[in-house]
Amino acid sequence: MKKAYLVLSDGRSFEGVRIGAEGAGLGELVFTTGMTGYLETLTDPSYAGQIILHTFPLIGNYGVIPEDFEGACLARGYVVRELCDTPSNFRSEYALDRFLKEQGVPGICGVDTRALTRILREEGVMNAVICDEIPADLSAVKGYQVRGVVAEASGKEIQTFPAAGEERFHVALMDYGAKHHIVENLQERGCRVTVLPHDTAAETVLALHPDGLMLSNGPGDPKENVFEIRQLQKLIGKLPVFGICLGHQLAALALGGETVKLKYGHRGANQPVRDLKSGRCFITSQNHGYAVLSESVKGLGELRFENANDLSCEGLDYPEKRCFTVQFHPEASAGPHDTGFLFDRFAAMMGGEDHA
Repeated sequence: MKKAYLVLSDGRSFEGVRIGAEGAGLGELVFTTGMTGYLETLTDPSYAGQIILHTFPLIGNYGVIPEDFEGACLARGYVVRELCDTPSNFRSEYALDRFLKEQGVPGICGVDTRALTRILREEGVMNAVICDEIPADLSAVKGYQVRGVVAEASGKEIQTFPAAGEERFHVALMDYGAKHHIVENLQERGCRVTVLPHDTAAETVLALHPDGLMLSNGPGDPKENVFEIRQLQKLIGKLPVFGICLGHQLAALALGGETVKLKYGHRGANQPVRDLKSGRCFITSQNHGYAVLSESVKGLGELRFENANDLSCEGLDYPEKRCFTVQFHPEASAGPHDTGFLFDRFAAMMGGEDHA
């Protein structure tokens, strides 16, 4: 076992054991509360530029199952209390440590993840580095910024996926770091899906004559994506639109709203969200560090969902634009299936009706 350190940007350090790839892992340290779904978490492109800290104490117990991957592994580091090196699952192909090594992700185990989580909850997310020796100069750690990550997370070429069964609709999916299960949920509802790179011009999208436009999840500060926001200003209102996570934030910015960085974000599979129309509460899967300011969209859209913990904006309806967006992940990977009906709503909207 090789000694390693997790050093925070304020100088606090935690000693542990090296796992995963060699070398330093520098990034923004964030925690996720999911009890399962570590594979979906590691392969969620929305973690680009970040070091993932799991609050659940044992990770890796069911090994690595490639069929469960959501996309590219873009994490900058991995922090767990205990890493299981003897996984037990009939679908497992190999241990998680091998996956981290193959993906070039440095990691550390044996640290007090409860203490680290309390630090982040009380003081907010901060930069950190996984290293073999505590650096004397922390200027690089303090100065790190998550920048340009949508271009890193997005696909570079147009891809087309057929509908599962009879084709009912053609959906253009803007890929800002899309998870595979978004495509699968659309396919299951009879949609042929054309996945487009993040920098696709609005005119190119419209030339495809899609029945609807899907805006995917993705990493980083939404305000950084100036070109993408301008394209959405040309697209929203011309066809049905459904946005998830970063797509929700970009749509709000395109229509005149504002976003803000949260203290420590929402990451995990147990975030309670209240539907303001029905009064029902759903348990949702989430992974985001930014949110739309509810007051900034008054007169622009209707607040539909809010977080039951901190009352932050979780979903907006724009009836006149035939557009609705949510901050959480209805594709449920990993996480509950409570809000999968939103894909049905999108299909109904493309069919000329909206079962809101």
